[in-house]
Amino acid sequence: MLADILITILLIASTFYMTIVLLRFLLQLARADFYNPISQFVVKATNPPLRPLRKIIPGWGGIDGAALVLAIVIQAIAFLLILVTLNGGMPSINPLTLLAWAALNVLDLVVKIYFWSVIAVVVISWIAPGSHHPAIQLVAQITEPVMRPVRNVIPSMGGLDLSPIVVFLILNVISVVINHMKIAAGMGALAGI
Repeated sequence: MLADILITILLIASTFYMTIVLLRFLLQLARADFYNPISQFVVKATNPPLRPLRKIIPGWGGIDGAALVLAIVIQAIAFLLILVTLNGGMPSINPLTLLAWAALNVLDLVVKIYFWSVIAVVVISWIAPGSHHPAIQLVAQITEPVMRPVRNVIPSMGGLDLSPIVVFLILNVISVVINHMKIAAGMGALAGI
């Protein structure tokens, strides 16, 4: 019972902080408004570990490599602690396998962030179109890099934007591929995490 409680706390804490780190990555990728109060929170929450990491891993082409590495390291440490808790001691696992598992889980979390962000944008467009709330603006900015290419191919039809449906389909296909990769990587019990 204590092991289950520890694993649950570890999963919630690591996923919460990884989500914040990945939001910073996605906000930078989308060139979102960093004067937004939510962006300011994300920057302040992620600066302490990212500052020293950026000295080692610089960004390239608008991609914040340090944030991605930090998310993968957080996930790898969480997986290692879960395995230690489940095994009652240090497991014998290849560090490269652990990093591969972590990278797959981080990629899966990015897909989930996009999926739920697109849902939020669609629902908000029905409920509160033209809203200027900081959270709504950030969610719209995060989804724009994945929505824009689809909108360029599929124009709106009489005011109806079908691009979210295509984006959902693409994200679901990517999610299925990631889940198969997790199984192929031998994640076993960790595949559902």
